[in-house]
Amino acid sequence: MTSLTPDVRRTQITLADGRDLFYFDDTPAYVTGEKTRRADDPRPLADRYAPVLDENGVEQPVTGPTMRYDVLTGEWIPHAAHRMNRTHLPPADANPLAPAKPGAAYSDGEIPDTDYDVVVFENRFPSLMRVPGVDSTDIAFEGEELWRQRPAAGRCEVICFSPDANKSLREVNPTRMRTIIEAWANRTAELSALEGIEQVFCFENRGQEIGVTLHHPHGQIYAYPYVTPRTAQMLVQAHRHREETGRNLLRDVLDAELRSGRRIVFETEHWVAYVPMAARWPVEIHLAPRRDVPDLPALTDAERADLAQAYLRMLNTVDRFFPAQEDGSLTKTPYIAAWHQAPVGEGREDLRLHLQLFSILRAPGKLKFLAGSESGMGAWISDTTPERIADRLREAVAELDAAATSGE
Repeated sequence: MTSLTPDVRRTQITLADGRDLFYFDDTPAYVTGEKTRRADDPRPLADRYAPVLDENGVEQPVTGPTMRYDVLTGEWIPHAAHRMNRTHLPPADANPLAPAKPGAAYSDGEIPDTDYDVVVFENRFPSLMRVPGVDSTDIAFEGEELWRQRPAAGRCEVICFSPDANKSLREVNPTRMRTIIEAWANRTAELSALEGIEQVFCFENRGQEIGVTLHHPHGQIYAYPYVTPRTAQMLVQAHRHREETGRNLLRDVLDAELRSGRRIVFETEHWVAYVPMAARWPVEIHLAPRRDVPDLPALTDAERADLAQAYLRMLNTVDRFFPAQEDGSLTKTPYIAAWHQAPVGEGREDLRLHLQLFSILRAPGKLKFLAGSESGMGAWISDTTPERIADRLREAVAELDAAATSGE
């Protein structure tokens, strides 16, 4: 067991097929070590790197996902066909992210213990995976030097925010949110140190409209063996801005939004939530630290504690963006929450940590489809304005504060 802060303890175990699992605990008895989490995994799973039988019954070495280089865009495209067999919308009694049932011989759940605070484990169906002994250098595909292919030698992890399958992340308390932040920071630091990793991405997909296949409150953490296209694009802009001005682009963006104030949603001591001037999604909000930091591990204790409050405030605001449902409950806005962190190597001084949360929902029951212009040409057309988005988000903040005052 490892203490990350005086209030959070990490316990690492190995699952039956060799994958890593980490318990992140804030419950006092587990923080002190008075209690411990279950460490064994009794499932009859084969080692994930064990040889597999081909169609002729002959053993073949296991192969991982591969990626090919698109010479037209300069992007690496991973291909992970084995993910077609991953779990898809399981029944409630077969949820692989739920804790084991007390007294039951659990079947195929990923978490051995009957309860947990926060859990992170390697994805059983990863898009990126390093196979020991496999050379990760690129080779010519089909003998054509123009076409390059190499193993997608990264790592994919799942983070479970709560043992309660019926909760949303916005419903956890600030203590638990702080534990989640500690988990994000810990995994970012450790994954960044792995061989060949160039970028770490922590994110949450929420809602079936986004493509979520498990409704249990959870997110993912990807360690890429390349710099992603979005980050590479921001680096080009940031490098150009530094050459022209000598300043950090994202620092200047935040300062400009603060000077304007028109799209600021709310502020805390260490964080600013705003709608970006060129927002493209029907709902979009950025959350940025006031201090220049490259990634989550670089945040101070005070910044992490303040982030726990700010993050929950942001999520509760987003779920008030659309009208409440007929029974008075909040509309669960489908969203992607994406942490933009500086890459591991080159470019760390030019990028700045910030969260981008956006939704494809443009009205209740109506989605923003990425049709011809967006999908074919990458040319975005927005159906609203950033100022209208900011106005509605500020109204939602006022509704949230009024509800808190009235005790709702």
